[in-house]
Amino acid sequence: MADDLFQKLEGIQACVFDAYGTLFNVASPVEKLASTIGEKAVDVAKLWRQKQLEYTWLRSLMGVHADFWVVTRDALDHTLEVHGITEAGLADELMTLYLKLDVFEDVAATVQAIRAKGKRCAILSNGSPSMLDSIVRHAGIEKLFDHVLSVEEVGIYKPSRRVYRLAMQRLQIQDAPSICFISANSWDAQAAAQFGYQVVKLSRVATVPDRIPGKPVAVIDGLGKLLQLV
Repeated sequence: MADDLFQKLEGIQACVFDAYGTLFNVASPVEKLASTIGEKAVDVAKLWRQKQLEYTWLRSLMGVHADFWVVTRDALDHTLEVHGITEAGLADELMTLYLKLDVFEDVAATVQAIRAKGKRCAILSNGSPSMLDSIVRHAGIEKLFDHVLSVEEVGIYKPSRRVYRLAMQRLQIQDAPSICFISANSWDAQAAAQFGYQVVKLSRVATVPDRIPGKPVAVIDGLGKLLQLV
């Protein structure tokens, strides 16, 4: 890891976390039904996530918003059709599991430690309020966050600047660099950095940065390393 991508952050008042892929494993529904899906399971998980994100961006550009539950189901239906999977009830079962996503094992201890340092913590996510409430409660981490913020409050998806501004408004923080934003999604991390947050990119698996504006202050390979930065 390059030294210039592991700098201690100064002046941080709050840590704001992305949810899907950062705190929660979006592949876990497919992993749990892999025996039913068969050899296409890995490809299904990959395309489902890809289309889920693409649909948020396309709807934002089109000005035709639908909440994340609708987008997630549309992406799943497309994915199953692409792979010729017609198993009765499978889509409904996968969607139910999406409300019970596995939380990554390093989340609770890290957020507790950040709070012990006197920092406020929040989630800022594309998820609808009901989806976020479900996964946060399922993981038993609802008391660790001061706010769980959904893009539904502004009616547009990340990477709209309106979404990143929402966290500042709800946390009553005037200066964007006073927020440390953490995301495992490169496009999200870079967009938040371009907005003005001090961004920590979480790379559990090494990835190449997207060729878009915005550079994280730090890149870490485990959420626990955030404690060395704030």
